[in-house]
Amino acid sequence: MKQYFYLFGFILSSFCGNAQIAFQAERQSWLQKAELYKPKLVESEKHPLYLVNLVQDATAFQGWKAVKSAPLDTLYQTSIKKRSGVVADFGEHLTGYVSFSLQAIWGTSDAPARLKLTFGEVPAELATPFDPYPGGLSRAWLQDEVITVMEVPATITIPRRMAFRYVKIELLGASSYFDFRISDLVCKATTSVPAMPSALASGTSEQIAAIDKVGLLTLKECMQTVYEDGPKRDRRLWIGDLYLESLANEYSFRNFDLTKRCLYLLAGLAQNDGYLHSNVFETPEPHPQAGAPFLFDYSLLYNVTLKEYLRATNDKETALDLWPIAKKQMENPKKYMDPYGVFDAATAAKNRWWLFVDWKNDLDRTAAIQGIIIYSMKNTYELAKQLGKESEVAELPEMIKKMTDGARKRMYDKKMGVFVSGPNRQISYASQIWMILSGVATKSEARNALKKLQTEKDVVRPGGPYLYHYYIEALIQSGLSDMAKQALLTYWGGMIRKGADTFWEVYDPSDDKISPYGFYPINSYCHAWSCTPVYFIRKYADIFQK
Repeated sequence: MKQYFYLFGFILSSFCGNAQIAFQAERQSWLQKAELYKPKLVESEKHPLYLVNLVQDATAFQGWKAVKSAPLDTLYQTSIKKRSGVVADFGEHLTGYVSFSLQAIWGTSDAPARLKLTFGEVPAELATPFDPYPGGLSRAWLQDEVITVMEVPATITIPRRMAFRYVKIELLGASSYFDFRISDLVCKATTSVPAMPSALASGTSEQIAAIDKVGLLTLKECMQTVYEDGPKRDRRLWIGDLYLESLANEYSFRNFDLTKRCLYLLAGLAQNDGYLHSNVFETPEPHPQAGAPFLFDYSLLYNVTLKEYLRATNDKETALDLWPIAKKQMENPKKYMDPYGVFDAATAAKNRWWLFVDWKNDLDRTAAIQGIIIYSMKNTYELAKQLGKESEVAELPEMIKKMTDGARKRMYDKKMGVFVSGPNRQISYASQIWMILSGVATKSEARNALKKLQTEKDVVRPGGPYLYHYYIEALIQSGLSDMAKQALLTYWGGMIRKGADTFWEVYDPSDDKISPYGFYPINSYCHAWSCTPVYFIRKYADIFQK
């Protein structure tokens, strides 16, 4: 008997080893295909328009505004010793590489010149001291560079790519025996977008047109050689941002090869067990973020992105190629499922699964995660049907039904007309949104729940544009088109009224200085998941463009 046991173990070990080798080969193939679809970046030279003063103003966003002060020639024709602290305004958000020249006015440099350049997406970044740094992310993400120049004249190109509109130039040190000036300040801006899409319908309101324009600029800046989450920080591909960017891209720039590249890159960098990393880097070679926890809800959204890509392009070859990785993501929801079809979010989180849903510390995520699982399962099964793969996920319809029934029994408060989450029966936007988008709520229940949010006390509101996207989608799917339009005008329009020329990573109308990282200058003020007004305005033109 013992010899059969050893034989079985040997066969199983060989099978697992061969399967792992095959999967490794498959991942390499996906990475090679990702490289094939890497776009060539479009480069353009951008120059500053004029100089500005930073003025403290309690009514301005984060307490600071930029006020036009002088022509650009004032900088180019004057000693930097007299202009130290000057701020140049490029007039638009740019992502790229900055260079400038130093020219002698008189004398010969007999000592190094040291300059500090600080780049800002919004005025407050240049007016708020960075040190002592209190934030939770690396101080190095902040965009300040100290440059030492040994000889003048000189032309300097900052090697680090910047994302900014404003640049502040300070002189830290120079010899008193010569003088010099700055000239030819320029940014070589980059994006994978070759041209802007068609205009909106004539008669579209100025507010909607402005929101669409800022959304397009946000998306353009984030479309580099992958869909970046933010060109300032973190400058990488995240699944959640990819999904929203790909939706906006479909209805604007239609660069589907970039979507395909990102889908392949994520698959090629999957964990050894086949589950997906939440985010990946391209350089110095493609790799995932080391030591990051498994972000469960993002892994589920990969399947939705792949299904939407297939719907938009009819590229069945790519979808079939990536089907194995999508199918693998459907195995995880079973791991923490109770007999009633309710996902145990608390235990999953304790076991180092990151359940994101939204930037909101006090959010109970139980109901929202339940809805996201159902939503992903439905989209995965639809993808399987389009690919002729239903037999490989034959258990999904029954799981969807079981989880839907579990959600309705455990999470729907019929008396209040809302979905509740967790042991304290928390009421939140996130819970209603995902119970609606997953189809757990009927249309009438959805409308009632969304209206109830407007009057109920102690409701946990969205923490940022990411969840606000799904709120707008839930309103539209519930037939509350007027509320959806008003919400978009109020929320994203609110950013524009506070000076945004690209949309921000986090935005709370009641707290300009909110930050998930403990220091608002390190927030991203051009962020991918905030670009989706483009998707709504252009897909649902009958709602937003009339």
